[in-house]
Amino acid sequence: MGLPASQIVVLAGGIFILPFFLFSATSGQLADKYEKSKLIRIIKFTEIVIMAIASLGFLTSHFELLLVSLFLMGVHSTAFGPLKYSILPQHLNENEVVGGNALIEAGTFLAILFGTIAGGIIISIPENGALYLSIGIIVTAIAGLGTSYLIPVAEPSSQDIPINWNPIKPTIQILKMAKENENVFYSIMAISWFWFFGAAFLSLFPIYAKSVLSADQSVITLLLATFSVGVAFGSLLCEAMSRKRLELGLVPFGSIGMSIFAMDLYFAGVPLLDKLDVGQSLHTYLTIVQTFEGRRIIFDLFSLATFSGFFIVPLYTYIQIKTPEALRSRIVAANNIYNAIFMVVSSLVLMIVMHFGLAPHEVFFVLGCMNAIVATYIYFFMPEFLLRFYAWCIAHVMYRMTITGHHKIPAEGPAILVCNHVTFVDWLILAAGIRRPARFVMDHSFYKGWLLRTILNQAKVIPIASAKESQENQDRAFDKIKEELAKGEFVCIFPEGKITYDGELNVFKTGIERMIKSSPVPVIPMAMHNLWGSYFSRKGGGAIKKLPRRFWSAISLEIGDPIPAVDVTAVKLQVIVQGMLDSGGKPKVL
Repeated sequence: MGLPASQIVVLAGGIFILPFFLFSATSGQLADKYEKSKLIRIIKFTEIVIMAIASLGFLTSHFELLLVSLFLMGVHSTAFGPLKYSILPQHLNENEVVGGNALIEAGTFLAILFGTIAGGIIISIPENGALYLSIGIIVTAIAGLGTSYLIPVAEPSSQDIPINWNPIKPTIQILKMAKENENVFYSIMAISWFWFFGAAFLSLFPIYAKSVLSADQSVITLLLATFSVGVAFGSLLCEAMSRKRLELGLVPFGSIGMSIFAMDLYFAGVPLLDKLDVGQSLHTYLTIVQTFEGRRIIFDLFSLATFSGFFIVPLYTYIQIKTPEALRSRIVAANNIYNAIFMVVSSLVLMIVMHFGLAPHEVFFVLGCMNAIVATYIYFFMPEFLLRFYAWCIAHVMYRMTITGHHKIPAEGPAILVCNHVTFVDWLILAAGIRRPARFVMDHSFYKGWLLRTILNQAKVIPIASAKESQENQDRAFDKIKEELAKGEFVCIFPEGKITYDGELNVFKTGIERMIKSSPVPVIPMAMHNLWGSYFSRKGGGAIKKLPRRFWSAISLEIGDPIPAVDVTAVKLQVIVQGMLDSGGKPKVL
């Protein structure tokens, strides 16, 4: 076509991403309306046809034919995206969805890495490179079709929806639909930011390697491999760190790591410039890794990518779980549209900052700062993520928590949780241990400090006072409890009304009976073991006024059987919790 290489790269990227804007909405409608495994097999069959077209383009050196096949693969990816994410909750148990998303993200980035490296090697084979590559892509497509027959049937979730082939109207509809659930929408924005961030890094690798490191193609491959393997590793590690359940606390953890290591890429690159003999022959990956700064760059990039895995996997899982099944594919399609928009904007922003003379390693620093700002903005609107982060840190830094009775927590519907009160962070420990968010009832005196008050407000804690202190405050708290239960939420209380001074269970107050009288919901008794004597307990004096004597100590949370509202009394609950405490609470996992 006579175009320079840089323009061809931009043209190819635009052709591939265009179908996401044109056909995502229709793809979401199809995935919700029809049986998913059959649709997947149809799409994988079309992949063979597309690869045959691409093979013809390679063998005849027909550039326009290659662009056509690239556009068709964009259509293929657009149609496949809503299916691969929306089908997971239909075939996986709740505790398997995180692992399913982890495997998808790991597989995606490793496939990108393998395809990029293998394609480059095969096409460079003298004389027969195009033939071998053509055979390879067709065989891969056939293998994909073959494995698609292993996918179990996934029944349609919304058979009655009409299919609108006009790309504009349904696109506007699903983008509006995505905004109806505010938390899901902000999760989509966070995922889209990840693709902005990741696309920028992938685009910068060639420029960074050549202009900053004065390196050859092997270093570009090393950077791509490090990033891809890091995301895959982080995605798989995310499942282990979240104990196979949705752990939103890993999202802020991931964003913090992304910012820190993106910024450090700047500080690692500057001294490396002084050590490398720029101006001589291009440096190889061996030259780079022989320097401390070069190894630091690889470590930073791998760590950044690993934390990206922590960031992205829970967000995809959250969207799948929080979206009604009838809408899931269309919401995933809306997510794909926003992702495409953010990737296009990422390219434009890179063009602007590079136009003003910023070096690639300086852009890394800017991206790290931008990531911190965007993350703070998102968490301001989604405080549940920060609450889970605080809870996750407490439960994994100060303690090693095991949980028994997870299956006794209902997946939906209101309930009151009651538990013994040992430390000032019991509510955070429980928040880390319970799969569903809960509204904690807490003494109003904790609201005196502005920082703690901000955290408690973010966590939607319900402050309460004794009738002696303020009857009005107490009545307002009970009204709020009734309101939250009516909305189907969990409410967690500590019926003792105070933290233990001697490690023993205090008398349960009758406030629980007042709650049940106005909101007859099940009550779930719980007991926390082995917390007495920890830093946040009152053993040996005031809590938090002494040096910690132990870190990462073993504790356990025992969850009892739900008690019907008609059987609930304060005395009965106290007996049950005391019995659970007397059982010893030996840590185990169901």
